[in-house]
Amino acid sequence: MRQPLETGRVSVARANGHVTYPARFQLIAAMNPCRCGHFAEEACGRAPRCAEEYQGRLSGPLLDRIDLHIDVPAVSPADLALPPPGEGSAAVAKRVAAARKRQATRYAGLPEESRIRTNAEADGALLDEAATPDPDGRALLVRAAERLRLSARGYHRVLRVARTLADLEGAAIVGRRHIAEALSYRRQRTLPETPARP
Repeated sequence: MRQPLETGRVSVARANGHVTYPARFQLIAAMNPCRCGHFAEEACGRAPRCAEEYQGRLSGPLLDRIDLHIDVPAVSPADLALPPPGEGSAAVAKRVAAARKRQATRYAGLPEESRIRTNAEADGALLDEAATPDPDGRALLVRAAERLRLSARGYHRVLRVARTLADLEGAAIVGRRHIAEALSYRRQRTLPETPARP
């Protein structure tokens, strides 16, 4: 799975031939914090070891290729009584369509064989040109890369996400706030706080 996540292609090699197929896809995955699924809500007899073992089944290189990591806490009865969010699905869809249009326009001048239409496909010098942050954003990214020990892959994935966040906002330049939000989606090497025992 790592190869198509990284390149958007899958290669099959056999003794009498080698073929490459397009395989660009969007991976959406979910997992519980531990085997029983109740690590954050109630005391677990094997915490925190059960969470460490369960989450350790996913390799670091695979996790590094996932751009957005979001912890979703359990919904409480009080949460169910809250009013609906301020921005509905239709409004979000409109913003996403506008951001996709900005990206298509940005990459429209490239040769047809490159077929780049979105920030997710941009790489190397093209990504540097499209997603260069302002000085404050660059300083934050450099500090975070050192503190979080981001790999080169992780560093560039933060830039891609930040560029997309700027596009969703309609901003021409990637700013510090876009870098900060993109960094907040990187997987941290920490486990949820162990629930207190009664």
